[in-house]
Amino acid sequence: MLYILKWITISAVIGICIGSASALFLHSLDFVTNYRQSHLWIMAFLPIAGVFIGLLYHYYGKEANAGNNLLIDTIHKPEQRIPFRMAPLVYIGTVVTHLFGGSAGREGTAIQMAGAIADVFRKPFRLTSEESRILLVAATAAGFGSVFGTPLAGAIFGLEFFLIGRLRYNALLPALLSSVIADLATKAWQAHHTHYSISFVPEISAETLLYTIFAGVAFGLCAVFFSKGIHYVTALFKSKIKYPPFRPFVGGLIVIIAVWAMDTTDYIGLGIPVIVDSFDHQLVPYAFLLKIAFTIITLAAGFKGGEVTPLFFIGAALGNALSLFIPLPMGLLAGIGFVAVFAGATNTPIACSIMAIELFGGGCGVYAAIACVISYLISGHTGIYGKQMVGEPKFGRYTHERGQHIDEIKR
Repeated sequence: MLYILKWITISAVIGICIGSASALFLHSLDFVTNYRQSHLWIMAFLPIAGVFIGLLYHYYGKEANAGNNLLIDTIHKPEQRIPFRMAPLVYIGTVVTHLFGGSAGREGTAIQMAGAIADVFRKPFRLTSEESRILLVAATAAGFGSVFGTPLAGAIFGLEFFLIGRLRYNALLPALLSSVIADLATKAWQAHHTHYSISFVPEISAETLLYTIFAGVAFGLCAVFFSKGIHYVTALFKSKIKYPPFRPFVGGLIVIIAVWAMDTTDYIGLGIPVIVDSFDHQLVPYAFLLKIAFTIITLAAGFKGGEVTPLFFIGAALGNALSLFIPLPMGLLAGIGFVAVFAGATNTPIACSIMAIELFGGGCGVYAAIACVISYLISGHTGIYGKQMVGEPKFGRYTHERGQHIDEIKR
């Protein structure tokens, strides 16, 4: 009973703090996105904004530059600490990235802010190393659940994202409570989330099951392509440009030249309008490839933000394209692609399956779960979070990789 009361108290405190931070972040993103769309000339300064972000992290945030990987590493080694400065740094970096037209998301920022905020409470609550690990898992759940308005998915994401193939049930109650309370706090600050709808979901049958498996394979391959691509281009920027603050200048230059050449802003920022359109209107079949390119250049160069909302865009756009070949409803393919590419790139199939139900309703649950699990298996031991550890290998022939970080696995 004392254990439950203790974690109710801790979860309430960090949930309110993290939910409030997420609300501030979401309001800020709405403001800068609307401002950019009505003042498109501001995008010309994206390279200069990149230099600002690069200098900010080079001189004040070298430890925090690891981002989500620092949080994952600290969960594995809770004797480490997360510097509080990571919260304001990633907030400023992400808002500036979106203001000037970078292609990035929001999950990474929300999770990093959550981890930095929660770490402050280790000492006041006199937490042991194991309790500190639980605290950071709960903080991750709170950040994710509140920024997307999906508290159940947030709770499971916090349990899944740092250890592939295993869940730590001792963190389940804190993760669930923190995520729900953070979501309530975000809503109390009147921060709104985008609503999506799948207009028609057919009855499950052998035929639709087979089509869903085929789609899941495509989503998994896309997740691998994105994960390997972003790691490769990040390494390329580091090897070719030795001075870190200059990398986002070059990346920003590439992005604005591409936007100018294509004469569209569809593939910068969060891309929410295109995601919404993908459920009901046919996009160009290569839209997902363009979003992959814009996002990889933006984030690999050193701009800040998450990968997840771009992955939503990529998955929904790929599902939209697959509707030209796979006889399932466009909205359903876009919806399951939305979560399945994310599942493959982050190795979190259960959280993504639950997220589909929270966002689109229970009717698509079976389809989403199948696609997410197939994508997760197809992606193998790859992913966007290099410090994820293999807790339980996906396939028997990879048992020797148990306990390794995925950035240590070479094939």
